[in-house]
Amino acid sequence: MKKAVVLLSGGLDSATVLAIARSQGYACYALSVDYGQRHWAELAASKKVADALGAIEHKVIHIDLAAFGGSALTDSNIAVPLKETEGIPLTYVPARNTIMLSIALAWAEVLQAGDIFFGVNAVDYSGYPDCRPEYVAAFEQLANLATKAGVEGRRLNIHAPLQFMSKAEIISKGVGLGVDFSMTVSCYQADESGHACGLCDSCRLRRAGFEVAGIQDVTKYKQ
Repeated sequence: MKKAVVLLSGGLDSATVLAIARSQGYACYALSVDYGQRHWAELAASKKVADALGAIEHKVIHIDLAAFGGSALTDSNIAVPLKETEGIPLTYVPARNTIMLSIALAWAEVLQAGDIFFGVNAVDYSGYPDCRPEYVAAFEQLANLATKAGVEGRRLNIHAPLQFMSKAEIISKGVGLGVDFSMTVSCYQADESGHACGLCDSCRLRRAGFEVAGIQDVTKYKQ
């Protein structure tokens, strides 16, 4: 089987990506990053998802982006917005995707894996600059310029299979591939048990996705 590194946050999107990679015949190595985010609930969820979806191995790497702050997800002095905002939202974490893809690239080289999967999607384009198709293409070019594998002709491919899918389409795809979304955590400010606030952007997008897909919302919300 071909090997692939799959970035796995523990949320709805990345769980679906892991299921997609597995369905395409890849031996999947799941990678989660503790980057100093507000809660550990999603990291606990990532372990459950990796086990449930048959990852060969699951690593959690620690990178302290909270040392810099600058995001509502890493800085306790910045509140998570509970209303839609214009422009790049406060939940954007500077350089997060670039850092996580770079770590995935390092592991892929060691594993001699030619493929990396991650879960950016169309819903995020308007807000996060590192979720756009141009970014994915640029990082793939960098990966093939900056690695021993690329120089020796073993091409590295960056897959973003959710790129042009709505949240409802992602949910439908995941359900079709057997993903149990009740074990995933998407909320920006979930409690220690993984219960979602139901108010942040991520919760709103997730709730609307289930509604449009006509699938029961299995998210665990705070009372």
